[in-house]
Amino acid sequence: MASKQEGPVRRPAVAGLFYPAHPLQLRTAVERFLVRTLDPVRALCLVVPHAGYVYSGATAGKTYAACELPRRLVILCPNHTGLGVPLSCWPSGAWVTPLGEVPVDDEAARFLLSAVPGLEADERAHLREHAVEVQLPFLQVYLESFSFVPVAVGTHRAEDLAALGHGLAEFLRRFGGEAALVVSSDMNHYESAAVNRRKDGLALDALAALDPEGLYRTVLDHDVSMCGFAPAVAALHAVRETGGGRADLVDYTHSGLVTGDHDQVVSYAGLRIHREAA
Repeated sequence: MASKQEGPVRRPAVAGLFYPAHPLQLRTAVERFLVRTLDPVRALCLVVPHAGYVYSGATAGKTYAACELPRRLVILCPNHTGLGVPLSCWPSGAWVTPLGEVPVDDEAARFLLSAVPGLEADERAHLREHAVEVQLPFLQVYLESFSFVPVAVGTHRAEDLAALGHGLAEFLRRFGGEAALVVSSDMNHYESAAVNRRKDGLALDALAALDPEGLYRTVLDHDVSMCGFAPAVAALHAVRETGGGRADLVDYTHSGLVTGDHDQVVSYAGLRIHREAA
């Protein structure tokens, strides 16, 4: 695993908003979420939600707890803020959460920057983006020690996502069992729980089939507002190219179970993709 290198330090943007800002409260919350509901498997890729912990923390925790993960990760997320370039990675330094610093894997970042056309070293997309940040405390508690490359995907162009997927496949081949992908995404937004379940079911079927083109078409044809579908499409290209195994749905829920409003919900899914084929 790469050690922390000198470089820019990214401070928390949503501590105290999406998750507790106090270290002990945060660690306690994450430990409570890390509930093992399935026997863990060696995972090549995960899809985990990124809402406030009160809404999606339980799903994220169950998903991480169902996986054996290496200590070198690429965490892919959408670009909610619109800042920065369409494909951007934070190339070096460290990210800080209330639980401490996490080193950015500068070796893996350099590899990806050379392997992915259009990927640029650009911090702007990450400064206010929450979707990677909220994953880090789970990994800090579950893995204790790891390094990562954050990649923000602000393009929906199919050819760009395929190219990103190819570069991610090269990354997975280069680092082998030492590396895995994490896709940070919520599912459908602000429709009824029943509509969300129907739309999400279509997207989850494509994810379970490891079908990047199918997921891309499903989201666009059926107006599924899955915010991280673009990074998920890229990850599925990488999984397919590297021969990853089957996918399991670990958990599915929605915000209405917390708020009591089932008419305007955001839904959350946790999915794992096995490293080996069945």
